[in-house]
Amino acid sequence: MPSNGSKSPPWGLRWRSSTLFITATVGIGLFTDLFLYGLVVPILPFILQDRVSLPHSQIQSHVSALLAAYAGASVLFSIPAGVIADRTSSRQLPFLAGLVALLVATLMLVLGQSVPVLVLARIFQGISAAIVWTIGLALILDTVGPNDLGKTIGSIFGFISIGELAAPVLGGVVYKQSGYPGVFGLGFAILALDFIMRLFLIEKKTAAKYTDTKPNNSSQDPQSNDPDNDDDEEATESSPLLTQKDDLKPYTIPPNQPRPVRAFPLLYCLSNPRLLTAFLLALVQATLLSTFDATVPTLAESLFGFDSLKAGLLFIALVLPYLLLGPLAGWTVDRYGAKPAAVLGFGYLVPVLILLRLASAGGTQEIIKYCALLALNGVGLAIIGSPSIVEASFVVQRYDKANPGFFGANGPYAQLYGVNSMVFSAGLTLGPLVSGVLKDRIGYGDMNVVIAVLCAVTAALSFVYVGGRPGMLGGEKGRGW
Repeated sequence: MPSNGSKSPPWGLRWRSSTLFITATVGIGLFTDLFLYGLVVPILPFILQDRVSLPHSQIQSHVSALLAAYAGASVLFSIPAGVIADRTSSRQLPFLAGLVALLVATLMLVLGQSVPVLVLARIFQGISAAIVWTIGLALILDTVGPNDLGKTIGSIFGFISIGELAAPVLGGVVYKQSGYPGVFGLGFAILALDFIMRLFLIEKKTAAKYTDTKPNNSSQDPQSNDPDNDDDEEATESSPLLTQKDDLKPYTIPPNQPRPVRAFPLLYCLSNPRLLTAFLLALVQATLLSTFDATVPTLAESLFGFDSLKAGLLFIALVLPYLLLGPLAGWTVDRYGAKPAAVLGFGYLVPVLILLRLASAGGTQEIIKYCALLALNGVGLAIIGSPSIVEASFVVQRYDKANPGFFGANGPYAQLYGVNSMVFSAGLTLGPLVSGVLKDRIGYGDMNVVIAVLCAVTAALSFVYVGGRPGMLGGEKGRGW
């Protein structure tokens, strides 16, 4: 029976507030953001040439400026989006606002006839990205709780990787066949689906007002999601409440914090090496994704003479393992903790990235070999998809549990995902820039060796800090791997 007085439940309350629908809505939202970002990248030079009539010598600098405008806006607005989301009663309204910003950006890209308008369009696109990643991930945690966060994030990242990796190539193909109407028509179709799903979404806490049940999540229970801890058990005669309080003592925030910390409480948490390492994982993960995005098409053209369509098909080898193994890898993070996946995932990527040096020009056999190498790397990308989010969420949940009321009624989770979005956007920006410079100066093979060294360092830091310091390095009992 409804517990909301005379108010009747909204139409379709059960399926609109279901975990599956909310998760799918967030997944479509993240997919739309990455897909539209990648879709317009290949046609930006043509827009500047055909509409703005820029000379050819200025095209590359203006394309870089448009890319930087997106990244800068995403970085700058991620944290404010998180603060606003944690101080509002509903996630849905800012989630819809992000889509409005994306719609405005797309319309400006369709109609823009000057550089300032195009720059403004990319800024709106960056603002939308900041909002959708921040609010979307907070919604996921609100919905599934920490116990299933890894599996859910793994599934979503596997799905959205298709948009992130394949959209630039698809944009070039569609533009070649249908011109601007085809590219933006495809974009508006995806926007329409995204808008309908976000409009229909009902949050768990809103649905609970019409029923006698509580929201089916445990985002406020940080002790339920650290398999690396043997001490995090429910309070019983053999595990007294005092033990739990002692366990949370390192996460206690002293009173009388300075004004910046009171305004943005997550600042205090950034002194925790576990949280900083989790953000490093997100940065390196995004750098890897965008490096493949930037280098695979150009390498396929130079080695195999592929056009944009054939280069796009190569991404299937990279994305398919990610798509298939993402949920399984996320489940292992939920079951065994973030440390094994982070250490093994980034450690595994070291040799398979170096193996990309074997790519060489040739016919069918060389193409098959390169596809096999991409698939091996796709396995590694699947493994590292979840540890960052799960580890960061766990650490911040402990601070929230140890300091009731310090982070406000909604907790610090949208702030956390705002910082994560900022870091991830920085990785998406660094990847193409760094890989482009390295590829030009030392070649594709040696470029991948440098990226492999970065993964090796990340694996080592993960072993030391993710999930707590291991016992052999003086960590507390139960905190190591």
